[in-house]
Amino acid sequence: MNHPTIVTLDLEGVFTPEIWIEFADKVGIPALRRTTRDEPDYDKLMRFRIDLLHQHGFTLGDIQRVIASMELLPGAREFLDWLRARIQVIVLSDTFYQFAQPLMAKLGYPTLFCHSLVVDEQDRIIDYALRMPDSKRAAVNALKAINFTVVAAGDSYNDISMLQEADAAFLFRPPANVVAEFPQFPVAETYFTLQTYLEPWL
Repeated sequence: MNHPTIVTLDLEGVFTPEIWIEFADKVGIPALRRTTRDEPDYDKLMRFRIDLLHQHGFTLGDIQRVIASMELLPGAREFLDWLRARIQVIVLSDTFYQFAQPLMAKLGYPTLFCHSLVVDEQDRIIDYALRMPDSKRAAVNALKAINFTVVAAGDSYNDISMLQEADAAFLFRPPANVVAEFPQFPVAETYFTLQTYLEPWL
C-alpha cells in the first residue's frame, strides 16, 4: 500500500533570510550573525544571543520591527505555492512564534511548527521554550508513524536530524561546512533544482 507523502521544510535559509543576521546587520552587532549554519549546539547559540541582547538593551519589539521589514527570498512564495498546490507541506523551524507571524503572512500562512520565547514585563527576551527537544526529528518520526512518507529539505546543522529521518532529503543552499560533513544529501542551489528533486515524490 502506498503511503501519502508530506513535505517538511525549514524556514530560514529556505524561504526567508536568516532573522538573526538581518537583525545583526540592522543594529550593527556582527556577533549576532552567528546562526545554526555555524553552531551545531542550539542551546549554546541561544544563550549567547540572549546574553548579547541584554548587554545591548534590545527587546523583543526591536527584533519584531526588523522582521516586519524583511522580505522573502526571491522566488520563495512562488515555489511554496507551486508545492502546496500539489502536496501537503509543513514548515519545521527552530524560530519562534513571536518572530514568525509577519513572514508567515507573506508566505500565505503555511502550517508552522516552531518554538516560543519567554519575555518579561519589560519586553526583554529572558529565555526560550523548546516545544520539545530535537523537534524536527520528532515531527518526521510522528508523521511516519501515522503512515506518511516524508520528504524533507533544509540548510543547516539543526535540519540534519530531520533529513536523516526522512524517506528522502535534500540540502537547499547549505554552507560549505554542512555539505562537507553530510555529503549523502543532494544539494539544490535553486528552487528549480529543488522542484526537480521533489517532483518524483509528488
